[in-house]
Amino acid sequence: MNRINSFLTLALLLLSTSVTAYEEPSYEIVYQSDNIEVRYYDERQVVQTRSGGPIRRFKRLFDYINGANEDSEKIAMTSPVTELNSGKGVIMQFYLPSRFDKNNAPFPTNDNVEIFSIDAGYYGVIRFSGKSNTRNFNKHAEILKKELDNNNIQIIGPSIKATFDPPFTKANLRRNESMFLVSWNPK
Repeated sequence: MNRINSFLTLALLLLSTSVTAYEEPSYEIVYQSDNIEVRYYDERQVVQTRSGGPIRRFKRLFDYINGANEDSEKIAMTSPVTELNSGKGVIMQFYLPSRFDKNNAPFPTNDNVEIFSIDAGYYGVIRFSGKSNTRNFNKHAEILKKELDNNNIQIIGPSIKATFDPPFTKANLRRNESMFLVSWNPK
């Protein structure tokens, strides 16, 4: 009986912690400490929306990759999903797969959704697990901000919340990041 229980426990653990691999934007780590990294990202394309609550924003973007675009093309989900406050409201973004550029990304059919190019740049990043809620994000954004300040790395953009895993992933196994666009001048 103990063997059966052990087997069932192991099977449930493996099923509940399975990881789906999504394409992520590539980057180069240019600085690393115990807590943070500074990464260089090339220009990349996102589909984004800014109005409505988080569920409505997510649904709009999900509809786009599920075919609500001028080509009715289904587009693979990527990771992370990012959110930032632009000063004109919260923007949610899905990164487009690397095969897309500003010339071949299908135009959205929803007027509240747009294709946007994020310029190449350097980002200060801290990784954390747990729920991707505002409290956890703000806590890690503040740790990142202090670390960047302590290392004389200037923040030049708003905080960005990056969520990598689906909501059904166990909290202790989730990958989340807080990010800031930074001015990077290696000494």
